[in-house]
Amino acid sequence: MPAAASGPAAAEAAITTHERPWLFSLLIAADAAISLGLISGGLSYLLRTQGVDPGRSGSIIALLSLPHAIYFLWGPVTDFWLRRRTWLMLAAVAAAATLAVAFLEPRLGSHRAVALMFVGACFGVMVPAACGGMMGTLKSELNRRRAGAAYQIGSLAIGALVVFALVSLSTRLSIAALGLVLAAMIILPSLAAFAAPAQPATGGHTLQETLRHIGSEFKATFLRWEAIPYTLLCTAPFCSGALIGLLPGLATDYGVSGQQVAWINGIAGALLTAAGAYCAAHIPVRFRASIAFPISGLVNAAATSVLAFGAQRPAVYFTGTVLFLFTIGAGYALFTGVILKFMGGSGKSGSSRYSVMNGLGNLPVVYMSAIDGLAYQHWGPRGMPKADAILAATGAVLLLIYFLFGARRRQLKAAA
Repeated sequence: MPAAASGPAAAEAAITTHERPWLFSLLIAADAAISLGLISGGLSYLLRTQGVDPGRSGSIIALLSLPHAIYFLWGPVTDFWLRRRTWLMLAAVAAAATLAVAFLEPRLGSHRAVALMFVGACFGVMVPAACGGMMGTLKSELNRRRAGAAYQIGSLAIGALVVFALVSLSTRLSIAALGLVLAAMIILPSLAAFAAPAQPATGGHTLQETLRHIGSEFKATFLRWEAIPYTLLCTAPFCSGALIGLLPGLATDYGVSGQQVAWINGIAGALLTAAGAYCAAHIPVRFRASIAFPISGLVNAAATSVLAFGAQRPAVYFTGTVLFLFTIGAGYALFTGVILKFMGGSGKSGSSRYSVMNGLGNLPVVYMSAIDGLAYQHWGPRGMPKADAILAATGAVLLLIYFLFGARRRQLKAAA
């Protein structure tokens, strides 16, 4: 009897060890270096040093954030023909090469440089598509949770490290040399894909059969009433993280130096966001993601209010940034729970449906970056965090009310 009881436990332990969920903290690194490290991080500071005002920077960052919102159009290719880990490495190399060429331009705000960075971002977003499909194939439920946590912690930490590298080295290296540093930070972590468990390509059936199967899974996920509120959760303005990319450019208005920006938005930021994600991972499962996520949005809006209503002094910038980065890390981790609940089973279209859901989740980054940039132009430095905080708090309150009272109403119906 003891031997029989130990059999399933031993098998589960073997699966847990073999799947290596911690690898996802490195597998997502290529996209994190681009989306969080460059576009939502160091780029606004680099543009400011070249004379580009924060309003214009907000428009550029909004444009470069767009691939993350629409990559469901090409991200599903990682479900076909090649193994997902192969797609991941190819996408990382292509993105790194394109961005290195963009940094050869003398001015990053030029149309050519922005166009090249846009193409690089389009390559980069194939990485989370491949990661989403790979996470969906993990057999151990414990590993899925660990992989989701590693995915968020690695993404936030590596993104912040890239911010630190770009900002701190900007006074010592040319823009072209910074492009090579960025390319290396994109490619090197993606080599961890060699250590990922091998996964077969999923394109063995005819195209018609594959599309029919994927279509049925899409219908089961999206064509239901429950999909509407979850879609609203994904596209709501709270916990968008748009200010992550704009805070470095805002630092000058608060009297903060470039080296201080490199530390607070770089190394310290990596620890803060990772700590927030780690703390959120310990929230009990019974506390539903649809409730926890909007609450985290309210907390993050309160943190943003420190910058919105405080004096334009370094101490206010440091305090507001610390609170913002910690709470946004928690919000990002809880957002993963929302996607997993929305997605349900992975099936055979894991990358495809993950691309759609993650793309929806990145829409707020696009429109909030644009709105925050406009707020700066119309109302000055404190107008940017003020607009972000007000919109975030409004959206969080409305959705929190819906999910709290909606759950109560369903309970009463079931009891009746």
